[in-house]
Amino acid sequence: MAEPSVTRTAAAKVNLDLLVTGRRADGYHELDSLTVFAGIADRVTAGPGDGLRLVVEGPYAAQVPASGDNLVVQAAEELAWAARRRPDATLRLVKRLPVAAGLGGGSADAAATLSALDALWGLQFPPERLRDVGLAVGADVPVCLYGRPARMRGLGERLDPVRGLPDLPLLLVNPGVQVATAEVFRALRLPDEPLEREPFPAHPSVLQLAAWLATSRNDLEPPAIELAPAIATALELLRGLPGCHLARMSGSGATCWGLFTTEPALRAAEARLAAMQPAWWRWAGVVPGSL
Repeated sequence: MAEPSVTRTAAAKVNLDLLVTGRRADGYHELDSLTVFAGIADRVTAGPGDGLRLVVEGPYAAQVPASGDNLVVQAAEELAWAARRRPDATLRLVKRLPVAAGLGGGSADAAATLSALDALWGLQFPPERLRDVGLAVGADVPVCLYGRPARMRGLGERLDPVRGLPDLPLLLVNPGVQVATAEVFRALRLPDEPLEREPFPAHPSVLQLAAWLATSRNDLEPPAIELAPAIATALELLRGLPGCHLARMSGSGATCWGLFTTEPALRAAEARLAAMQPAWWRWAGVVPGSL
């Protein structure tokens, strides 16, 4: 009989906006971000093991360590410590998301690891406790554990569900550059006054949402462009595609997204972009909204 194993997906996190609302005395930044999850994902499988072992495969496996530097390993060790047990598991990570890309890939992998090991080890941690464990691994891990449209605030620990979000035809594009989050924050010049969002519209259409998002921004976009000018090129190409109503960088970059009204317009834009930049990573799909 085959040994039991548990598999979880680690979906790409997309920041529709990202406001830096302040800097704390400990040097960490307070954030406010509307976040959704795309249909492209890494995959984590957890099975029995003697000690902790990580195997990494997939198209981006060569870019991530299979050691203690990997957030998957850190998540397993943090959960074992919280459960007062040995971190005995064999973990297999299939890496499909580009690395250091502003898609929360490492955090999503850590979240998937926590969920898989919680089931494998029979811990049955409540979601709030699992998110507390995740926050010790990384600020984006709690929202990746939540895995649904959310407003993320503070360091990432304050999550509010977002109601009435429409399905979003999104084109994700990465121009093939890696941007270190720490370097982006070091280059960040805090705005003189934090941006106050307009109230979220009730059950907006895609066009209404695009208009609302246009009044917001990603505060990490300017410093990221300074470090990686290819981000500006990606945004310019997205904004020039027919049917693109808004384009913005996700997270700390370098992945950018374009928002379209219909799936046919999205697919036509993807084909045009592929012809212009065939080497760039891209994903196109309809991101689920919320009731």
